[in-house]
Amino acid sequence: MIPRFAAIEPEAHLECGSPGEVAEALAYAQRSGLPVAVRSGGHDFAGRSATEGVVIDVTPLRGVSHVDGIATVGAGTRLGDLYDALDPYTIPAGCGPTVGIAGLALGGGLGILGRAHGLTCDALVGAQVVLADGSVVECDESNEPELFWALRGAGNGSLGVVTRLRFKTLLAPEILAFNLHRPPNEVADLIETWQAWAPDAPDGAAVSLIVDETGAHVFGTTTDALDLPWSVRPRRAPFRATKQLLAERDGPEVDTWSRSEFFARSLPRETIEELLEMREGELDFTPWGGAYNRVASDATAFPHRDARFLLKQTAEAPGGWLDRSWELVHPFGTGGVYPNFPDPGLADPDGAYFGANRDRVAAAREAYDPEGVFQPLP
Repeated sequence: MIPRFAAIEPEAHLECGSPGEVAEALAYAQRSGLPVAVRSGGHDFAGRSATEGVVIDVTPLRGVSHVDGIATVGAGTRLGDLYDALDPYTIPAGCGPTVGIAGLALGGGLGILGRAHGLTCDALVGAQVVLADGSVVECDESNEPELFWALRGAGNGSLGVVTRLRFKTLLAPEILAFNLHRPPNEVADLIETWQAWAPDAPDGAAVSLIVDETGAHVFGTTTDALDLPWSVRPRRAPFRATKQLLAERDGPEVDTWSRSEFFARSLPRETIEELLEMREGELDFTPWGGAYNRVASDATAFPHRDARFLLKQTAEAPGGWLDRSWELVHPFGTGGVYPNFPDPGLADPDGAYFGANRDRVAAAREAYDPEGVFQPLP
């Protein structure tokens, strides 16, 4: 749990180990007139998994089974446990071992296999959901297809409580991984090179760039040997070992604030230089392209299928540099924001998260949660 939200005391924290218990928790909250927050991992950057009302906590739902290429996963399962249970198979997802699979998948889900195999939500083939009225529905492309459509990108606690998910799996590949560091005086050149290369790299390559007070760090993985624009020697390792190595970069959870946006074109050199000159926090560039972009923008609620990269700015305090930095690059962005990086500072949240899909998302909310029991993205 992010520290500033961990201090929020709910009226009731209800751990639910079955859809029936979730339904009872929802009924209690509505009888009591209390707001509801759904928790599966607790890492929500906008604090939507915390409330002074009723926390419906599905972390007891942690079972994983794998039959005929389909993984059936309890909504309380964390990524580390999921990878261990599926090995030598996997799904495209992130690296943080304590991240909840439900929140990750329902907001999109990026990771080192994403450019080759798509978002985590693109691997989702079905879900079990407890709706606000307590009814339990199974949804997929044939059953409750509109709910299934909306869950994939707009399902983070705003349509119902997901209790079980089904994913198509793939054989986990061996991974070539590398990292390099460049000092501050070389960062502008590195960003220009990265922007020109990483979004167009072969699908198996996922090469991110982070800028902090020490300079720039390039973290890359690829499923095949390829020509890199930098002199670096990748190290080959099994998929699970690589995931564990990348997870070691994450320290203890601390209070930070972030803003982000997708970009369909490169930042010009003068903007890069101004961004670096004013930098007070961290810049995190994630490549898009590949399989992320080979899904139609209206095939799921997640619409960001034409971007080249995602830029997230992170600071130790809200406002100030964070807003100035975002405002500097915003004219070059698509206006789209990754739902798993929720931003309370947005003037038009639904437009930023769902783009041209916003009306269809709103219609799904009205159909499946007409009383507004669940919280939409801020």
